[in-house]
Amino acid sequence: MAEHDDGYTFELTDEVARTPVRYRNRFGVEIAADLYRARDLDESSTHPALVIGPPHGGVKEQGPGVYAQEMARRGFVALGFDPSYNGESGGDARHVTSPEVFAEDFSAGVDFLGTLPYVDRNRIGAIGICGSGGFALNAAQVDTRIRAVATAAMYDISRVVRNGWQDTTSDDDRRKQLVDLADQRWKDIDDGQAALTPTFPAEIPADGLDPITAEFFEYYVAERGHHPPVDRGFTVTSAMAHINAGALAHLDDIAPRRILLITGDQAHSRYFSDDVHEQTNGSSELVVVPGARHIDLYDRTDLIPFDTLETFFLEQLD
Repeated sequence: MAEHDDGYTFELTDEVARTPVRYRNRFGVEIAADLYRARDLDESSTHPALVIGPPHGGVKEQGPGVYAQEMARRGFVALGFDPSYNGESGGDARHVTSPEVFAEDFSAGVDFLGTLPYVDRNRIGAIGICGSGGFALNAAQVDTRIRAVATAAMYDISRVVRNGWQDTTSDDDRRKQLVDLADQRWKDIDDGQAALTPTFPAEIPADGLDPITAEFFEYYVAERGHHPPVDRGFTVTSAMAHINAGALAHLDDIAPRRILLITGDQAHSRYFSDDVHEQTNGSSELVVVPGARHIDLYDRTDLIPFDTLETFFLEQLD
């Protein structure tokens, strides 16, 4: 896939209508989203609906649109959104990443879908891609209107920030990180602007990239998933909120509602899905896609198990 003149990384099928929409979350931030519906959708009756969040740092023109279009073809009303402070969504503190606000963005999507006369308020689910997988689960823990939730190539961002990759951060390292973040807040005040985390290089350096960075480079920097808003980082001090939030802690609150966890057998992120599946004590289903890397579950429609997603949500939103 490649970025098109309209900024989207995929072609819109003739079977589906896409409408830009705007609404506010409970923090007053205006959310920019795209609403996808089958062109022949019968608006005289009500239908199941899905709110779909992007990878951490991604936007609606990428993975959310891929998923929303395909689910709309299958009869769902689907909403793909830009998180608060990012993409075309509002919020003055640009580039902030917040576990609370990003979870709220899912609930705000449910709010919006529930205002549509052709959406059944009792049949709304959520899909979170990559980092939005963790945020979707956070939202479902407290918002029982989310009747079922699916994740694809899930990352638990707060767990990574607090505990490090595969939980390798020591307590001493975390305490030093907090001291560094406190110092960064003073620097931001003195500089009059918030420092941002490093972004991907514009080209592959001579000494190459580590395997995980190389995979993200393939999607975000190369033509496959390139979109200008993702070229910038998050505010460094956003890490404070993620450290405070920590790993997903209340998954039991989602039951008896069901969780579908989709990962790839080649995905570097697979351990997040494996761990959630183990923690949920039978209330989740784990689907491991053969041959799929992490980023392949963003846009590879030949690998993403849409039949499984359709069956899961039709059953759980019945």
